[in-house]
Amino acid sequence: MGNKLLLSIPVPEYHRIYRHLEFLELPSHLSLHEPHKKQRFLYFLNRGLASIVVATRGGRDVEAGVAGHEGAVGVALAVGLDRSPLRMVVQIEGNAFRIAARELQLCLRAMPDLQMRLNRYAVLQGMQVAQTAACNRLHQVEQRLARWLLMAQDRVDTNTLPITHDFLAIMLGTDRPSVSLAAAALEEELAIQCARGEIVVVSRKRLESSACECYQVVQRLNKQLGLK
Repeated sequence: MGNKLLLSIPVPEYHRIYRHLEFLELPSHLSLHEPHKKQRFLYFLNRGLASIVVATRGGRDVEAGVAGHEGAVGVALAVGLDRSPLRMVVQIEGNAFRIAARELQLCLRAMPDLQMRLNRYAVLQGMQVAQTAACNRLHQVEQRLARWLLMAQDRVDTNTLPITHDFLAIMLGTDRPSVSLAAAALEEELAIQCARGEIVVVSRKRLESSACECYQVVQRLNKQLGLK
């Protein structure tokens, strides 16, 4: 597995940026960016899953989007912004290439294809955040859980997701009992199987039928932007 953005750019552009990339492992719960702090790096994920999190003054966090090997974390740097009110944290361990903000800006001046792809991915992330906000307000926990599991599986390319009900409660902006009830319902539908510290996707087809339309909305935009 590798980062799809880096793998899709022309060879001359890849050679130009490669020498500025630093490989690093991403352990679970690693913070890649804290709210309102200056962003120092853009991360091209190869494996794993990162969450885009809205942190409130009351100390409660809620997930607004996810990123994996299809895109990048810290994409605001590609459009000249170096600060964000969002927290970006690794939820499923993996690895990535990172590039310093200054080096990224210098590279992008001579890399129109990567600039275009990062701009498109920024649009997709904005749409994902908006759709997630609507989803959290309008849809049932079972639908939202199914949507999240589908999005996570798309990005880690495995049926087994090392996540807990406590974690999902934070990400979905609800409580643990609600997540446990929703997971039990999906188990009864033979869509997933729950074990200690992990959820196994048994049937994507059943999971897709349980998810709200928000999953397909983002998938369609993915295709339109040529990022799927």
